[in-house]
Order: sequence, then structure tokens, then C-alpha cells
Amino acid sequence: MAEELFDVVIIGAGPAGLQAAINAVRKKATVLVLGRPERSSLFKAHVENYLCVDGVKEGAELLAVGIDQIKRFGAEYAPEDVLQIDHASDTFAVEVESGKTIKTRSLIFATGTSRKKLKVKGEKELAGKGVSYCVDCDANFYRNAKVAVVGNESAAVDGALTLLGYASEVHLVTRELVVSEELQKKLSESKVTIHQDTWVSEIQGENSVEAVQLENAANLDVEGIFIELGAKGALELATTIGVQLDSETFTHIDCNKKQQTNIPGVYAAGDIAGHPYQMAKAVGEGCVAGWEAANYALKQKRTEG
Repeated sequence: MAEELFDVVIIGAGPAGLQAAINAVRKKATVLVLGRPERSSLFKAHVENYLCVDGVKEGAELLAVGIDQIKRFGAEYAPEDVLQIDHASDTFAVEVESGKTIKTRSLIFATGTSRKKLKVKGEKELAGKGVSYCVDCDANFYRNAKVAVVGNESAAVDGALTLLGYASEVHLVTRELVVSEELQKKLSESKVTIHQDTWVSEIQGENSVEAVQLENAANLDVEGIFIELGAKGALELATTIGVQLDSETFTHIDCNKKQQTNIPGVYAAGDIAGHPYQMAKAVGEGCVAGWEAANYALKQKRTEG
């Protein structure tokens, strides 16, 4: 998989991403879907207001059917998180948590927009004053500082490793790491101080972060805490390659009716493309994004040959 050049890579295994895969592969494009269905807001939802769905359906069941469906149509699927995207040439290089780098002619962001919070004392009060939700965005502000990262998955581990290039001391607070063996190995061989089987109970400070209290009674004297719960978000990944966000709230990817972004070959669909947050909208936009991304990639392929 690491050496193959795909026509379309879709980041996100929710309704938008799965529908995009179906439409792209029907155009005879080679397609790879990356992500975990349990991260989709549909996973724990009950569906009863969707056209042609009779009665109440479990979101997890619908997503499982969707993954089987894209495989049957010919798309590939890998339950991996994306750590980084590079766009230095005519193709995109997508680095995943297993250490592989996947090349693609076009990209579709279909990951949703949720930003999970710790919901602990001090988090809201010190947001932007030492509390951050994006290592890629804010790491530079913590050069030679002591920092903490909290989380159990790839975003937290990747964030902690990235911060080693900036901060003087990096702590990772985690209940139980759920990451690939490759990422686990990189962490164990690094200088990150790991606090296992515990969690952040309070963020302390007057006008800025001064310390982090852990459930195991430990107290970390840090100047910043990065809350990285789950996988790296689409906004962080997208902005690193120059994708524009909506100009009013900066919470969604800006795209047109063809789901195109300002970067040629990059598309967005579903919640990440804005309101309303509905399955019907996600599927419709996924349909358009898959179709357009495949057309773009296949046109690129013809010019190559």
C-alpha cells in the first residue's frame, strides 16, 4: 500500500467518506479510505429520519454495511489515522500512523468537526492562555518550555513527539495508549515522560497555565497543555497544505458546490464542510466530492501517460 499511487484518498470513514468512495470507484478510480467508523458522529446515533430507511437503525450497523459495500465495489480500506500530509509535487503524500506514506492524486476530507474537550476545571478559563487543542498550530509558542499532552490515541502521541523539537520537557498523560506498534515504538524510544493509567483532573493557573493536576495526585509544573483526544483533526491536516477555512468562524473547510477547496485536487464533504450536520447532507456531498475527485485524478492520470 505504501508504494502505490492512488487516484483518490479519502480521510474519514463516516457517511460522507463512504459515499465518496462508492462514487469515486464507480468512475473506475483507485480509492483508499482511511479512518475508523467509531469516530463518526453517526456511530452512536439512531437513524429514523433518512429516506428509505424503515424504522430505527443503529448508526454503527449502517457504517459496518457501508464499509463492506465500498470493499465490494473495489475500494480499499485501512483503519488508520493520518498524521501528516505533504503537497510538494503534483501528488499528495499522506503519512499514516503505521509509518507508511501513501501517495494520491486527489484528497477528500470527510472527518467531521468535533473538538473534544477534557471538561475539567481551568480548561475553559485558560483556553488560549496555555491550553491548546492543536500542536501543529501552537508548538512554536512553547520553545524551551515545559508542556504536557493529554490523550490516548495517535494525535496525542504524534503531538508529544512533535513537541520534543520545541519544548524543553514533554509529558504525555494517558489512561491507555491505543496506537500502532510503530508509533508506540517511536514513543518508547523518545524522551517523552509518560504518565500511564491516569488523567488530568485540573488545569491550574491565574492568567496562564502554571500546572496540571493528575488523578494519581501528581502535579506537573508546565506552561502549556495540549488536549489531543482522538485522531488529528481535519482542520489541522488541511491547513498545513494551504486549504482555506470559512472566513467567519474558521471552523469548517471552505468549498464550492462541487466540494472543491482552493487547492486543486482537494475536496471536502460532510460536517467538515459546514452546517447542517445531517447524514443526508453528508451523503449528498460525499457523492459530489467522490465524483469530482475521481474526475480530477483521472484527468491528471491521462496527462501523465
